[in-house]
Amino acid sequence: MNTTAPAITGLILAGGRGSRMGGIDKGLQNFRGLPLALQTLMRLQLQSLPLQEILINANRNLSAYESLGVPVWPDSIDGYAGPLAGFLTGLERCETPLLLTVPCDTPLFPLDLVQRLHAALDAQNADIAMAAAPEADGAVRPQPVFCLLKIDLLESLVKFTQGGGRKIDAWTHQHRCAIVPFDLPGDSADAFSNANTLTELQQLESL
Repeated sequence: MNTTAPAITGLILAGGRGSRMGGIDKGLQNFRGLPLALQTLMRLQLQSLPLQEILINANRNLSAYESLGVPVWPDSIDGYAGPLAGFLTGLERCETPLLLTVPCDTPLFPLDLVQRLHAALDAQNADIAMAAAPEADGAVRPQPVFCLLKIDLLESLVKFTQGGGRKIDAWTHQHRCAIVPFDLPGDSADAFSNANTLTELQQLESL
């Protein structure tokens, strides 16, 4: 059995337009007194399986993100091309065999996220491990921005995005993907609740 901890880089996706928040920079909105991106960073630092490095993908207010103390990289594709552009930037900058992606607007994600995604990636000999979580209707659905990726996928993603591909699912379906449900007893039903609007952010704060 391999007892050495795997080398994993964490990537916080904060590169969106924040259009449903009226165009404000979502990662810099306060949640319980701290910017969402900082709450996300702290959550990554508390993971039961430690990360080797953490990066932020942002496309504006770069100095504000840099003040959080980790490297910040804008999309290598122009025009706010969505989360896959962030995945691409992360894979290009990642110096470890594995990259974990998390969005900046879901500050209550599980503290064993990395551990469980890695265990599934390993057990299923997959290229990607993706979290799945129960939603309001009770169905457990994939959460495609919560992914653990092998950096060998960079070439495939370059090809996909250069061909105009922008949908995460359309790309991940090309690879062996382990879906990891977070619906066990003891898993929080709110762990993957995200804030697309300021109202949702206030609702999250009250949980």
